Amino acid sequence: MSTTTERPRHQKANAPQLDPQERDRLEHAFRIPRARFGLGLLAAFAVLVWSFQGAEFNFAKLAEGAVNMTEFLGRLFPPDFSDFGTIVALLIETLQMAIVGTVLGAVFALLIAFGAASNIAPKWVYYPCRWLMNIIRSVPDLVFALMFVSAVGLGPFAGILAMTLGSVGSIGKVFAEAMESVDRGPLVAMEAVGASKRQIIQYGVLPQAAPLLVSYTLLLFEGNVRGATILGLVGAGGIGLELTTAMRMYDYGHLCAIVICIIVLVTAIDQVSAFVRRRIT
Repeated sequence: MSTTTERPRHQKANAPQLDPQERDRLEHAFRIPRARFGLGLLAAFAVLVWSFQGAEFNFAKLAEGAVNMTEFLGRLFPPDFSDFGTIVALLIETLQMAIVGTVLGAVFALLIAFGAASNIAPKWVYYPCRWLMNIIRSVPDLVFALMFVSAVGLGPFAGILAMTLGSVGSIGKVFAEAMESVDRGPLVAMEAVGASKRQIIQYGVLPQAAPLLVSYTLLLFEGNVRGATILGLVGAGGIGLELTTAMRMYDYGHLCAIVICIIVLVTAIDQVSAFVRRRIT
């Protein structure tokens, strides 16, 4: 027992002593990130306060308006499902718009993502593709919807076109970053044996990025279902036009029924998407 208890003390006594300057240097390496982290928190807090003031965010005003919100919510009940058939038909149209817009948008986004991935495309292709996606992403989908409504008229076709173009900007960047995050080892090995660029993408990049691409596409589909309800506000098809009409006519019971049906549809899609994402990951 005495031997075992004295051994750590003996080792500790004979342990090499660290030079004070070297110790200070090592400790300084840990102090700098902490200082930067503290400065970063202060800067983030300052930006947050500045944003609250600029946006005129006011908790007192929110508390004063709580009475009006309660009164508005009280008008919504009971929901009126007398026109349930029309709501279901428009929800099906909204779902169809989201499906077509997601498929077309994902295909075009994947094509442009090949050019926007720095580990695949050369610089003269990479930057124009990134700039194009930035331009598309900076324009609201409602603007695209108004543009296509003026081009092809009212209806779901304009909404699909707007959804497709908006999807290219929103999901194309995510697709490109998913391709950039793949393991470089297999790509280097394929380049070493003389594989072509197409073979590297087909057998090295896509198999690794496929789970993320599918997961992001499902998230895009969920967003497009919700977005299709907004596009209908400008006549681009879907349930949005019926929603706007109910609000303008102060038909709160019908409005509540539409909202409930949209919630049910979005929840069902979210559950199915979550199940598919669990299976692929």
